[in-house]
Amino acid sequence: MSAKTKRIISIILMVIPSLMLIMSGIMKVTGAEQIVTGLTKAGLGNFIMLIGIIELVSVALFLYPKTYKIGFLLLCSYLGGALCIELAGGQPPMAAIFIALIWISVFLRDKNMLVVSAENKA
Repeated sequence: MSAKTKRIISIILMVIPSLMLIMSGIMKVTGAEQIVTGLTKAGLGNFIMLIGIIELVSVALFLYPKTYKIGFLLLCSYLGGALCIELAGGQPPMAAIFIALIWISVFLRDKNMLVVSAENKA
């Protein structure tokens, strides 16, 4: 697989969960009824706006090339918490899919950077 193909796959795998998280964050910030009901049942009703803002900031950091590593760590932490809430509530673990996509995209992205830096040293 060429470096260009890996880069395209990495970008696609970054964009898919990012779009879903942006949509989710906007729904939390705007106070969508279904989100408010679900998070209130989970005991997070007072923090919905804060959670939405954190989610949007994390995605923005992840998508910006110079801060994607910080965004990656924040998104992994956020999605890990979401996974715990989903499992405790008996819901399907959708956060696990997003975590896997983000990890694969970062692996492909970092692997490309390692190859480029190794070639520059030689």
